[in-house]
Amino acid sequence: MSSVLAALLVTLLGVAYVKGYDYVKKRSPEHLAHFYLIMATVRMLLIGTAVALYVLFADSREDAVRFALVTLIMYAVMMVTTLTMRH
Repeated sequence: MSSVLAALLVTLLGVAYVKGYDYVKKRSPEHLAHFYLIMATVRMLLIGTAVALYVLFADSREDAVRFALVTLIMYAVMMVTTLTMRH
């Protein structure tokens, strides 16, 4: 269940970035750099918070480490995918 929620979070963050990028590019392309920096910060904070909360409330250390690794790998893949799609 936790992996599904992590995948959903990463997917939603990726979709929000792509849709936001399109919106900013259409309305005000000179602010794309600011948009990227803000979204990168938001994504890092949300992923970090989700991992920290899971680690804090996890029953076992092995589950916490596995969740953290899977989530961080999904985050890295999302970052690479969204950057290659839009740049």
